[in-house]
Amino acid sequence: MSTLRRAGPRKVEDRNQDGDQTGMIKNKSKRATWQKWFTVAVSVTLSVVSTVVLWDYLQEDDFKEVFARQTDILEGKFFEVPCSKDYESYKRFAGCTPTKCGRAVQDTVVNREVALKMLRIAKRGLSLGGSDGGASILDLHSGALSMGKQFVNIYRYFGDQINDLFDEEDFALYSNVRWRIQKEIAEAFGIDITRLHLTKPTFFSRMNNTEAKTMHDEYWHPHIDKVTYGSFDYTSLLYLSDYKIDFGGGKFVFVDELVNRTVEPRIGRVSFFTSGSENLHYVEKVSWGTRYAITVSFTCDPVHAIQDPSLP
Repeated sequence: MSTLRRAGPRKVEDRNQDGDQTGMIKNKSKRATWQKWFTVAVSVTLSVVSTVVLWDYLQEDDFKEVFARQTDILEGKFFEVPCSKDYESYKRFAGCTPTKCGRAVQDTVVNREVALKMLRIAKRGLSLGGSDGGASILDLHSGALSMGKQFVNIYRYFGDQINDLFDEEDFALYSNVRWRIQKEIAEAFGIDITRLHLTKPTFFSRMNNTEAKTMHDEYWHPHIDKVTYGSFDYTSLLYLSDYKIDFGGGKFVFVDELVNRTVEPRIGRVSFFTSGSENLHYVEKVSWGTRYAITVSFTCDPVHAIQDPSLP
């Protein structure tokens, strides 16, 4: 009769070998997991770094074509681009909604004397306040003025003091300049000037190299006016200071597929363009000095029309 023998205790070295093998498997698993996440982390980091480096690389002047130099005197330079589909999302207005798109620069619409008068209006108004960051605005239509990290209404905040800064002649000049720009836009794009309306926001801007304190100070991000302000159909800028004379940096940049195109500000220069994504753009950071300009915006939708500003 056979007898079952109970298995005795295993040798210590056998148990140790099993433990070692289990430990090795766990360690391999941990190493594999660590290597996997390390690889992912490195890939993500490299991707972010590459994106930043690429963006900085594309900011270099080698990837920019100068559309208008500060030293040029242009009687009308036009660059046509295909219209985007942005306008299809809004009500269309025959004889006004863009069907021909592009950007233009004109140096003979506003002469230097008139531009310097507009600069004095801007400086007087902006002397009342200003942003803590590098970008301040003054909107004579709504009265909005940058003040620290917020905005105030100059007509309510300063009351009768406004009459000591501005007079009817200032506002008449403002209206005259706006009308000149409107006429130039209508002619360049072949639209009915009576169907084109001033819209908000239309404002003076002052930019310097002070560190941004709020998102309103970060003017250098690429953007599309039609997306940011749905009412915009045509955007214009009248420059009130000179690139490389009054300030450094601060060029206006159109972001195009193959090469970016820049406009160098010049006192009295008018730059205008259709407001859709065919004209993605940004302003370079100002590196020194102070850059002044006025943005004058137009819409085809009479619902969004505003009147010229006037003394309260």
